[in-house]
Amino acid sequence: MTLLSPGSLIVSTASPQDWETVRSWAVEEGWNPGLSDASAFFAQDPEGFFLGRIDGEPVSAVSVVTYDDAYAFLGFYLVRPELRGLGHGLATWRAGLAHAGARTVGLDGVPAQQENYRRSGFTTAYRSARYVGEVPAPDRPVAGVVPADRVDPAALAAYDGACHHADRPRFLSAWLTTPGHRALVRVAEGRPTGYGVVRPAEGEARIGPLFADGPQDAAALLDALAREARDFGAARIAIDMPGANPAAARLARERGLEPTFETARMYTGPVRPVAWERVFGVTTLELG
Repeated sequence: MTLLSPGSLIVSTASPQDWETVRSWAVEEGWNPGLSDASAFFAQDPEGFFLGRIDGEPVSAVSVVTYDDAYAFLGFYLVRPELRGLGHGLATWRAGLAHAGARTVGLDGVPAQQENYRRSGFTTAYRSARYVGEVPAPDRPVAGVVPADRVDPAALAAYDGACHHADRPRFLSAWLTTPGHRALVRVAEGRPTGYGVVRPAEGEARIGPLFADGPQDAAALLDALAREARDFGAARIAIDMPGANPAAARLARERGLEPTFETARMYTGPVRPVAWERVFGVTTLELG
């Protein structure tokens, strides 16, 4: 799909190669997605990524990734700083939202954009904060935590589905196996009681998701993921924790992590219920 807008901006679907440019913009904004996230993002919905160009040069971006017939998630809403305020972002935004159709759309909005999102029909559900710091990594493997490839994929997908507004088997399969990603599962009595993924980003490791039955399972996974991060050379970790689960922030403080920036989870309509008491860290700000 290609859309024309005033000011010679051309908005079209983007490729994974295009998205490396957008990832670099996100790093400059301080969002710092993982180095290898794009392959899993595109596995879920390869038509859900949009790039605006002027004379062939990328100037704006947005992603609106569809999960099922009811839910989509918006992220990567970016315009090059020197070209903001000229309408390029709005044109790109409209192209992305058209891809969602009648689905409810979710997003994690930075404070500067939240009023704009409200004018576009989004309502705030809760606030989240990114926690950053160095977690002391245990010298030995954490008891009860195993690599994800040792767990029944169907059981893990079911656990993930209880913590997200839509089932996402394509994304999950890619997210767990992307090179550089380390996926761990907490197991008790033969069933998952939580799982998490850590992957490298610029100057730090990003954790997401961190889903667990309770604080004890979440703490065990966080420690084990910090150990994995140390193995690929990252001393500092970052995790986006939802205010919808107050136990998440308590765990962050117990491990010495400090809040940095805040976002608001917003929706355009109703969403499938989530077991928020299990959500200690969202998967990404870009895909929910």
